[in-house]
Amino acid sequence: MKAESVYDLAPWTMHYGVQSFQDGQSEHACLPALISAVAKQFAQNRAFTCVMPNGMYGNLSFAQIDELSDDFATYLRETLQLEAGARVAVQAPNCLSVPIAVFGILKAGCVLVNTNPLYTAAEMKHQFADAGVEAVVIVDMFTDKLETIRAETGIKHIITCSVASFFPPVVRHIVQGIQRYWNRAIPAHSMSVTQIEEAVAAGGAARAKLKRDPQEFWKRLKRTDLALLQYTGGTTGVAKGAMLTHGNLLANIDQILAMGAAKIELGREVVLTALPVYHIFAFTANLLAFYRVGARNLLIPSPRPVQNLQRAFENYPVTWISGVNTLFNALLNEEWFTAFPPKHLKAAIGGGAAMHSAVVKRWEATTGSRLAEGYGLTESSPLVCFQPFTGPQRTDCIGIPAPGTAVRLVDDDGKPVPQGERGELIVRGPQVMQGYWNQHDESAKTIKDGWLYTGDVAVMDHEHMFHIVDRKKDLIIVSGFNVYPNEVEEAITAHDKVMEAAVIGVVDAKTGEAVRAFVVKRDATLTETEVLEHCKTVLTGYKMPTKIIFRDELPKSPIGKILRKELRKEVAAK
Repeated sequence: MKAESVYDLAPWTMHYGVQSFQDGQSEHACLPALISAVAKQFAQNRAFTCVMPNGMYGNLSFAQIDELSDDFATYLRETLQLEAGARVAVQAPNCLSVPIAVFGILKAGCVLVNTNPLYTAAEMKHQFADAGVEAVVIVDMFTDKLETIRAETGIKHIITCSVASFFPPVVRHIVQGIQRYWNRAIPAHSMSVTQIEEAVAAGGAARAKLKRDPQEFWKRLKRTDLALLQYTGGTTGVAKGAMLTHGNLLANIDQILAMGAAKIELGREVVLTALPVYHIFAFTANLLAFYRVGARNLLIPSPRPVQNLQRAFENYPVTWISGVNTLFNALLNEEWFTAFPPKHLKAAIGGGAAMHSAVVKRWEATTGSRLAEGYGLTESSPLVCFQPFTGPQRTDCIGIPAPGTAVRLVDDDGKPVPQGERGELIVRGPQVMQGYWNQHDESAKTIKDGWLYTGDVAVMDHEHMFHIVDRKKDLIIVSGFNVYPNEVEEAITAHDKVMEAAVIGVVDAKTGEAVRAFVVKRDATLTETEVLEHCKTVLTGYKMPTKIIFRDELPKSPIGKILRKELRKEVAAK
């Protein structure tokens, strides 16, 4: 059998019972059409519940989400006068404001830009300026960072929110008090801002006055129209906006649900969302796919410490949870979880980083539910492969391609390798991005002849299951988040006492991988503390080196390129 034909099978027909999968099979032309249709189908059901660590909560029904996001869409288009296609960022932790803002942006025909609220000011500036963001919805705890870089971006409008927004009045007052205690104080700033509740109210008033049907904003949207700029890095370390269309995301929703159909009951699921919704994994799987089936979504503003999840598990019949290896491992080390595991749990979905076999086995022994590992990328909306929920459990395995997805393993010349041999994993399917925003050269390097080159090295076994064995890129994955060595190296070498720096990923029991930096001093007085304190000013927490090792020199190639692989060999040998 030729190598090409080995990869041309459709294993989802056997494992998921999906006989055919065609791009565009969804009855919805765009995401707003799906959002509105689902809201009518499950109108009075609870759609989102924000659960605080002390058990206090706020609810929004599907009908309320639909109404409030309609109002926010009207605010964006009528009050702020944003045009269709304008980029609007959301920079907030999991809370009730997020689905209102996200769905409202999409309904306005604008393009969503998901942004990590823990980004440093420098990271915010790059993303907002690169995307051409005109308006931002930002959690009030981080407005001070925005003020320092706003003048260097095109941001015209600022909408603020708090975790307690849209809670019942009495509970909201208590939660806001707790927030102030946790965060000391909401930082002061001199910018003109609008609170999201005020924006929604203004949109509602404009809608009533103008008798505006929000469908007018999105009824002409097509599957090929841009819906989301999801930023990711690359081998250069420069964050790039993956252009995901309505069709890309609708296809991935359909693919996710096709694989879980046997375990999903419409209107009866309860999914715990501990992963941040601004991350592509939770965005598509939790926020969109589970919304599509009328699930109740439990939003956890912060899963750290892991005890913050206890009340959600105790007070609600959780049937699904998504997470990274570190989250599942942390739960298994909590007595309250292992002594009283969730009795309604149907399955857990693992991704973002490799699942450790010991964690998978212990999870299943403790909860009695399957922990299935998937694989995806920002550039593929994200799901590419997933383990079947039926049949024997397989560890260290990403399963089979999602319905309608073609996966091949190729050599350095782009030719398919024989079954059982290592090759770079490439993907083709309706969920693959259109390219990188304003990055033609980078797009051409990543998508060739319709195939997305992932940079990950894999093997396909005799059952046509895929196993990731290595990465061609130097990507480091810390608790499911991508860290790019060049970005960290640039941050370190910006210190005037540093001559050179090289960064690699090392195995870490808590986070999967950790960042380790090797530094050559320019000034002999330089200390590890100085380097770390400097890094804190320019890098998000998960990108921070956990250890600095000073060296007289770094290994280099004949042309002077620093050889990270030699550093990895040194670490592995110890």
